[in-house]
Amino acid sequence: MLTITDLYDLDHTLAAGYLRRFTYPWEALSGIKELILTLGPTLGEDYVEREPQVWVHKTAKVFPSAYLGAPCIIGARTEVRHCAFIRGSALVGDDCVVGNSVELKNVILFDHVQTPHYNYVGDSILGYFSHMGAGSITSNVKSDKRLVVVHNGAEQVETGLKKFGAMLGDYVEVGCNSVLNPGTVIGRHSNVYPTSCVRGVVPACSIWKNSGEVVSKEER
Repeated sequence: MLTITDLYDLDHTLAAGYLRRFTYPWEALSGIKELILTLGPTLGEDYVEREPQVWVHKTAKVFPSAYLGAPCIIGARTEVRHCAFIRGSALVGDDCVVGNSVELKNVILFDHVQTPHYNYVGDSILGYFSHMGAGSITSNVKSDKRLVVVHNGAEQVETGLKKFGAMLGDYVEVGCNSVLNPGTVIGRHSNVYPTSCVRGVVPACSIWKNSGEVVSKEER
């Protein structure tokens, strides 16, 4: 339930070869910058290096007020909208939306990911067709600054990371104004209710309710 193959269809990201090196997705966070620097020069003539280490597909739409920090890759037909702030180390796939006032830092966004309104996504990986509702964010550092632990029921998985936001599997829906606490892992096809405060592991095909109750979609 926690592994890369459990969470993601690797046919939908330029990071596929890189991610296959690891068992757990958070193990890939420390190398995203180097991955982008390696991939960028190999992307071919469909990508334009707009600034040093900033590669944008010719079909992508980047609004004039958006900031693209190096290194980053913006995929085909993706929209980076007004006042978006890509701080760097962001691999954004095809057909994505990076919306108004959204901030990205050290992330992999698979194809068709939507972060359309006032989202912060840091030190995270968002799977194919995942969607973050307006105002939902990943909290990537614990308040006590200790290393992040993934809480999977009685199992406590040490990550060794100080900065770790959330791992969203394919087709995850996060409701508006929700906070995904450090070390959150959400399985494929799961939903998070609006205004939720999520921590730990949410199994695949589940619903996280506002109270923190998790129910299977099959049991509804």
